[in-house]
Amino acid sequence: MADADHRLLSYLLVHTKANHTHPAQPSLPDEGHRLRVLFEITNVLVSKLSWDELLPAISVVLARVIPHDGAAITVLDKNTGRLRLHALHVPDNVWFDLEPQTHAPDDLPSGQALASGEPVVTTAARFGLYPVEVSRQLMDRGVKAICSIPLITANGAIGTLELGRRSRADFGAEEIEFAVQVARQIAIALENSLAFQELAEIKEKLRIEKLYLEDDIRFEQNLGNMVGQSPAFQALLESVRIVAPTDATVLIQGETGTGKELVARAIHEGSPRRERSFVKVNCAAIPATLLESELFGHEKGAFTGALTQKIGRFELADRGTLFLDEVGEIPLELQPKLLRAIQEQEFERLGSNRTIRVNVRIVAATNRDLKAMMEEGRFRSDLYYRLNVFPIRVPPLRERKQDIPLLVRYFTQKYAQRLGRRIDSIPAGVMEALTHYSWPGNIRELQNLIERSVILSRGRVLEVTAPDAPRLGARQLAAFGQDAEREQILRALRQSGGVVGGPRGAAALLGLKRTTLQSRMKKLGIRREYR
Repeated sequence: MADADHRLLSYLLVHTKANHTHPAQPSLPDEGHRLRVLFEITNVLVSKLSWDELLPAISVVLARVIPHDGAAITVLDKNTGRLRLHALHVPDNVWFDLEPQTHAPDDLPSGQALASGEPVVTTAARFGLYPVEVSRQLMDRGVKAICSIPLITANGAIGTLELGRRSRADFGAEEIEFAVQVARQIAIALENSLAFQELAEIKEKLRIEKLYLEDDIRFEQNLGNMVGQSPAFQALLESVRIVAPTDATVLIQGETGTGKELVARAIHEGSPRRERSFVKVNCAAIPATLLESELFGHEKGAFTGALTQKIGRFELADRGTLFLDEVGEIPLELQPKLLRAIQEQEFERLGSNRTIRVNVRIVAATNRDLKAMMEEGRFRSDLYYRLNVFPIRVPPLRERKQDIPLLVRYFTQKYAQRLGRRIDSIPAGVMEALTHYSWPGNIRELQNLIERSVILSRGRVLEVTAPDAPRLGARQLAAFGQDAEREQILRALRQSGGVVGGPRGAAALLGLKRTTLQSRMKKLGIRREYR
């Protein structure tokens, strides 16, 4: 919704109750003219325009019978029970400067019109009965009368048509009667439009949920295959088991590559929300200018490039879990809105004043020191404490050395199976070198190394290249190549019965010249005892 449109929101929603007797009014145009106007309005309603375009067109036609200076449509939000703006038309766009808001129907003449099913006229003399800013603005801007006409369908009242007038302090009985006829047409079209919009939103939500569910299926790592036996890993699992069945907000802290997303998914899988979506947002991967739209969604036309309505991640995660990865990267100016969404479980899409309520569990993760950022003023303290309800620290791989052999075997079999390979052996020297390596990239670095090694391995022995030569000692570095090569030669000699040359010898099995193999055997200290 454009900023100029916001200025009339209070005009739509805040009026006062009045029972007004009207003096004699000018006669309306003849019946034939009124029928033509109704026909034109019907043609407008069946056109494929948005309500931001429909209402101005309706207002212009309607003004030929009922002169007015502004028109609006409000909708009763079935989720919140409050009135919200749906569309408006003010030719001069100069009336109000209030922010978009919603109001309880009981406090407004619009609500009285909805409850009674009858039009309600409010005059300037009664604006001041309501102690709100809009009352003063209504009087200051010269508004003399407002008419609220309920929009009634077979399913009940769904909103109101609002007509504002600065030229006269009343609406005549014939004008109100004609407005009721117009409102009947608008009500049917509005109900169909709202139903279509709801179906479109449900369809889009299901489409995106399907993508997340497919991602969950592809994501093979869950609590059942979290690998490890070390005390540090067992302590982590215990924390997951404790917090998963609750709805508590969890803050997962750990270095890059330690498996924070895996822990978040394990928490979701262990919770009562496991049948609903696990929705991930990588706050570091989305530009700051787009993050608000990604989290909360936007309406069509909310900003340049917003060609369609978009459902945000909070909405998608309703009754499920929202995983805020790299939460420390969220811009400071967006943090208050995020705090409100987490704390109150409500928000508005960009370009909309309609409050959306959700039921979302928050799991956040970061590799940054949020407490230090808070003390430096780079992260809001209230948001930090709201996220830090149940902190979990994921230990780096260097603190889980006894888990490394398990992880190596797990990843080897995983990628061997995926690639249709068979790898039966991991040289002892290679395993020792991997265990003593510091792994600055943690599990992700190990996983990538093993995948690459499986691809490059030519036989059933895992051939591992050194992950980072400067971090390894000469002895460990040599172990990667020599141990793998030794295992391959020994296996070939066993298969050939110790024969080196010939068409069925070990050299042929390895694709080497006999002299090359003999040289390698001498270098590696392999005896020819298989003859």
